[in-house]
Amino acid sequence: MQGEKIRDEKKQDEKLQEEKEQKGKLLYSNGDLKKLIIPLIIEQTLAIAVGMADTIMVSAAGEAAVSGVSLVDTVNILLINVFSALATGGAVVAGHYLGQKHKEEASKVAWQILMFASSLALVISIIFIAFHDGLLRLMFGQIEADVMQSAKTYLIITAISFTGLAIYNSCAAIFRAMNNARVTMWISLLINAVNLIGNTICIYGLKWGVAGAAIPTTVSRYVGAIVILVMMFNPTRDINFCGQVRFRFNPVLIKRILYIAVPNGLENSMFQLGKILVLSVVSTMGTSAIAANATANTLANWNILFGSAINLGLVSVSAVCIGAGEIEQTRYYTRKMMKIAIALTSLMSVILFVSVPVLVKLYNLGPEASQMAIEVMRFHNIMAILFWVPSFTIPNTLRSAGDVIGTMIIAIFSMWVFRIGAAYLFTYVFHLGLLGVWAAMVVDWIFRAICYVIRYRGHRWETAMQRQRA
Repeated sequence: MQGEKIRDEKKQDEKLQEEKEQKGKLLYSNGDLKKLIIPLIIEQTLAIAVGMADTIMVSAAGEAAVSGVSLVDTVNILLINVFSALATGGAVVAGHYLGQKHKEEASKVAWQILMFASSLALVISIIFIAFHDGLLRLMFGQIEADVMQSAKTYLIITAISFTGLAIYNSCAAIFRAMNNARVTMWISLLINAVNLIGNTICIYGLKWGVAGAAIPTTVSRYVGAIVILVMMFNPTRDINFCGQVRFRFNPVLIKRILYIAVPNGLENSMFQLGKILVLSVVSTMGTSAIAANATANTLANWNILFGSAINLGLVSVSAVCIGAGEIEQTRYYTRKMMKIAIALTSLMSVILFVSVPVLVKLYNLGPEASQMAIEVMRFHNIMAILFWVPSFTIPNTLRSAGDVIGTMIIAIFSMWVFRIGAAYLFTYVFHLGLLGVWAAMVVDWIFRAICYVIRYRGHRWETAMQRQRA
């Protein structure tokens, strides 16, 4: 039965592509998809590679430094997800306007999301710097003194970069909505080059330890923000800031953006908050477990690299299709990009499964931490092939269609019931250690995948799409 459905979908895709190509109405050719996806893959590769280099460089200061940085990075990722959600909301609404050929309205949306995101980032920076000690103790409880000191240093310095990060994310999402991922790729190369060179100087040359990793991160984010902001003032682009600079919020556009962004941001925030709570479980296992978990998290990013890049592209593609009222093409591109994501994720999983013992040696971990990192990574390699793509790719189409509430409810329910609940169960009842925490994550993936596939195969999200177009 399942095989027949797959064959039917393949025939529908081939028929749709043939019909649209004959009529010249296919919104994205294979060349257009390559133009979007390949730069995104390169951009994601650069980001992960430099993140990996960061961790390796910090490891020169010892396991306490690695642990402190990894704890704060979970908080930073929480905020990055908030800014990314806002940027996604702006990109989806702007994409709808582009699909409808309303470029002026798309430009207005872009400026509004830039103002809103950067203002929010400034407020968050002030709060994190002022209350860093209490926030760290609230989130991670009693941890070793040297780990806490490293965490404080890293948090205070990187909190200064939040506004630059918000500006970059907002503009980068708009460039992707214009199917111009090449720009974000080159700016990402610049950001990562500044960060890497700064790390080399500050960590190895000046011996600044954790501060030597945090300062280049902050500087590089502002460099990227300034460059991409200047590029948004090019009047030849479909979306640009020329004539849009008004320091006044547009309630109508902000409401449309937040309709997508708030559920998406809440979902991402709860997701990352759940990871922080799970990390509090890991922190009770000792410094070796924290370091092993940090290393495995870095390597796991390679595992889902292709899928993450394709997800970014799918947001833009589906939003434009939705704006144009092309339901069939929305489904067609979702299936097509999922197949690509699964194939590439499988290839990466095989490579990592074989090479992970060598990669772990780069982090200068002790024998116990190294063994734990290898064990959880190989588990992740196998599970990512089976469940990661349907868990995290399908929701992008649903969100672009305006089906944000249902998607959010599924994600938050799954996070709290399965990822967090199962993590505590596997750790404190079944005593599975660090592997139990990662097994709980996979249970979360499985539940999400089932729910999202069922929802996508239905038509409720199409109704949401029609309301968005109206």
